Amino acid sequence: MDPAVQAANRLTARWASEARAGTVFSAAGVWPLLALLADGAAGAAREELEEALGLPAGQAGAAAREFLAMLTGIDGLSSALGWWTARFVELREEWAARLPVGTHGVLTGDPAADGRALDAWAAERTGGVIERTRAELRPDTSLVVAGALVLEADWEVPFEGHVGGWLGRHDRAGLVREVPDIDGVAVARAGAGAVTRVAVRGATGVDVHLVLGTERMGPGEVLRAGTDLLAGTLEAVPGSRLPEGDAGPGLHVVKRRTHTPEPPSLSLFTVEFTLRAEHDLLASPDLFGLTTAARDTPGADPFPGVSRTPLVLDCARQTMTATFGAEGFKAAAVTTMAALYRGRSREEPPYETTRAMACFERPFGFLAVRRESGLVLAAGWVCDPTPFREDQAPT
Repeated sequence: MDPAVQAANRLTARWASEARAGTVFSAAGVWPLLALLADGAAGAAREELEEALGLPAGQAGAAAREFLAMLTGIDGLSSALGWWTARFVELREEWAARLPVGTHGVLTGDPAADGRALDAWAAERTGGVIERTRAELRPDTSLVVAGALVLEADWEVPFEGHVGGWLGRHDRAGLVREVPDIDGVAVARAGAGAVTRVAVRGATGVDVHLVLGTERMGPGEVLRAGTDLLAGTLEAVPGSRLPEGDAGPGLHVVKRRTHTPEPPSLSLFTVEFTLRAEHDLLASPDLFGLTTAARDTPGADPFPGVSRTPLVLDCARQTMTATFGAEGFKAAAVTTMAALYRGRSREEPPYETTRAMACFERPFGFLAVRRESGLVLAAGWVCDPTPFREDQAPT
């Protein structure tokens, strides 16, 4: 397995361990952004990001670029990276060179206008599934890095709908299907209890693994067992080797007589679901290696390799949604990280400047004037600007 993939999966496992209720998240959407930050970090911030990444920071920039390229090669998955800077920010050329060409935008310093631009980018990149990033921008926000992922995977064998059972009630949108692949189910014994895993295969090479634990197990324990199964650190017994009877949580194995030869089969009863979650990554900074990066310490500069302008991380969020249905699985995630300009000390800056902000965001007039004579060549009033187009956005 590719080292970057392994590292991203380990981040998934750690994040999964903290799950407490209905949620959805994408460590694959966070990992490359952390890697880009680590590439330009120094001191404690660099060490913490290395720990979260599972890779040396010296390898992080190249790994991020390769990881993003790998994502574009996955059938049914589209990904995008965008980054925005304030006009006064001087990025290090070697760091900026690792970012995809044509993805750079400019921050105006107006949080409302910049937020709308970022939301428009997210909506465009996710086909309208995620319309808002919830990024907390400020007038002194100096750098924003964002990533978007959209996944659509059709099942090899679709489900049929029925009235599904749920916690003793029969009032949910149920799904059922039978496949001639009894090894599509497996049972493992984790430290907290047994888990049953069913792999639902997608037609384009993307599968969804459903994992059920005992009633005593919490969400984090079940999800961690699932990631351990994927990593191969937890041994599983495939369906063809399971005993008759109650073989695992929610799993019953029987042998039956048939009039014609039939292969072993697996019937799966489940429910349709749609999940949506908002994550504040700075609420668990240790998990993502962002403790020092987000600490506004006088004189500190966590990212000297990113910019000559001292920056401190101010916002790190992910918005995600996922739907599991009869025909397939769809998910979209947008991850946003924003950094503020911070002086190297709290002393009064030695220079003074003036900033002007002009936002033409309502009907306005114009004059086209020949400079030499002052002749007005054209005049008009703008009240219906050109609609946003795909070729106007960073790619």
